Amino acid sequence: MSAGTVPAVIEPSAATLPTPAKRRRTSGRAGVDVSTVVVVSVVVLLLGLMIVYPLGMIFAQAFSQSGWEVVTSMFTSAVNRGIVANTLVLGTVVGALGTLLGFVLAYIQVMVDFRGKKIFHLICLLPVVSPPFAVATAIITLLGRRGIITYGIFGAQTNIYGLPGLTLVLVLSFFPVAYMTFKGMLENLDPALEEASENLGGSKWQTFWKVIIPMLVPGFAASFLLLFVEAIADLANPLVIGGDFTVLASRAFIAITGEYDTAAGSAYSLILLLPAVLVFVIQQYWVSRKSTISVTGKPAGQRRLLTNPSGRVPLLVFAGLVGLVIVGIYATVLIGAFVKILGVNNEFTLDNFRYVLSGIGNEAIIDTTVLALIATPIAGLLGMVIAWLVVRRLRHGSAWLDFLGMLGLAVPGTVVGIGYAIAFNQPLIIGNRMFLPALGGGAAILGGAAAIVMVYTIRSLPSGQRAGIAALRQIDPSIDEASASLGATGVTTFRTITLPLIRPAFLSGLIYAFARSMTTLSPIIFITTPETRIMTKQILAEVDAGRFGNAFAFCTLLLAIVVTVMGLLSLIVRGNPAGRNSVGAAQ
Repeated sequence: MSAGTVPAVIEPSAATLPTPAKRRRTSGRAGVDVSTVVVVSVVVLLLGLMIVYPLGMIFAQAFSQSGWEVVTSMFTSAVNRGIVANTLVLGTVVGALGTLLGFVLAYIQVMVDFRGKKIFHLICLLPVVSPPFAVATAIITLLGRRGIITYGIFGAQTNIYGLPGLTLVLVLSFFPVAYMTFKGMLENLDPALEEASENLGGSKWQTFWKVIIPMLVPGFAASFLLLFVEAIADLANPLVIGGDFTVLASRAFIAITGEYDTAAGSAYSLILLLPAVLVFVIQQYWVSRKSTISVTGKPAGQRRLLTNPSGRVPLLVFAGLVGLVIVGIYATVLIGAFVKILGVNNEFTLDNFRYVLSGIGNEAIIDTTVLALIATPIAGLLGMVIAWLVVRRLRHGSAWLDFLGMLGLAVPGTVVGIGYAIAFNQPLIIGNRMFLPALGGGAAILGGAAAIVMVYTIRSLPSGQRAGIAALRQIDPSIDEASASLGATGVTTFRTITLPLIRPAFLSGLIYAFARSMTTLSPIIFITTPETRIMTKQILAEVDAGRFGNAFAFCTLLLAIVVTVMGLLSLIVRGNPAGRNSVGAAQ
């Protein structure tokens, strides 16, 4: 907050000074004004509509007679027990390996001395902005039965389908979540802790295991949670590279789209939901009981980067190999978009892009981009509002509101999609009154733009919410109290003071929301119709048909759109004078 803006905030006239009683009622979290009550009511209503109502319909269908028979068969049927076991194994393996890979790469980025850190960072983030099965398609092209590497170079016919291929693809797709988590935590570690350990005679190895690792326990728990849920909820990759390895997400998809059995699909979704929410709750409880404070405000030492060749060289070799694999995968996507059949007929062509940019493909690009652009500000702003309510305004019920907002992350995408397909298949009628029309377009009752925007919003919301909560906890509450003591309502304080101060978190929420919306598939595949086409579903259709060139062209265009819009969002938000001038400009 610039010096020139302070008088405008702290110099009210004597007539406007509140009484001490009024000041006590409106300061910080001590009271809740009418505007806050209205905001809380609207937020709860929106979350209830977008996430609680679809989940309620899942439970209603799952506990119907036919649905309950499927639920009980999870214990009596060897086939269904195997599906559940496959799902848990996949989630555990991907969660563990992805967390480990993300940690090692983040440690190399932050703690090891080498050149090209910015380039390495960008390489690690590439999977974040790509479609969910771009990696799977590239892996099949490179390592499949007729893969460029396996068959073309080594003459081997390998079977990449099943658990090995799924593990490889999902780890490479989701490890950036763990990487970003550990990168932030390692950067915030006080170097004085390492110096103290060394001064007490601890070796580098002892310092690593007894000082650094314990401080990162919340990061390991959070990363495992996110990757576990992402792995068991992912639908696209099991459909593309899963082979005979059936998981709950793909089985629920078959029940809904192949067998037209919503009760069975709901039953499989319920079983899929239980471990995801259970892991989420356990992680929240476990981390909340541990104290890992390392940022104390006291002078910190200077971080000593690892320069010893005995430790530095193996780590950099590993980082180079991982970076080479990631670059090779996305080079395959890019090159494959400009050749007829990569590895078979490498003749240059633009036919793939001509196909994609005409007819259905062009409609999918426009529809997806427009709907993502609509959902992005909604998700970003709603996440900041929930964060503000949780940290600043609510004395009671803040934990429940936080949990309600995070359900979009805890609930697997497949479950969300099936819930929407059931919940909004017909209008909501209570008595003789219709309270909610079917969210479809034209004659179609599924896949309307409103339903897709709602899915995009609820799936993107948790990231902005967590970023907002973290940012608000770093801001002195006395700033809000000063605004309240001058008579400003909670909404005015949020709009003119809080939101400009948490601009970086808001930007993070916007960027993630757009990237997530453009690349999501699991919940969308159940609610799209010919009236509204989505790029990720079109890519899946091209992969299923074996037209990998068209799929690669779609992926290339999707990546270009995501990167371009992310850059524009960054410029718009960072260039906002309200953010630079803080409170004064916001007024």
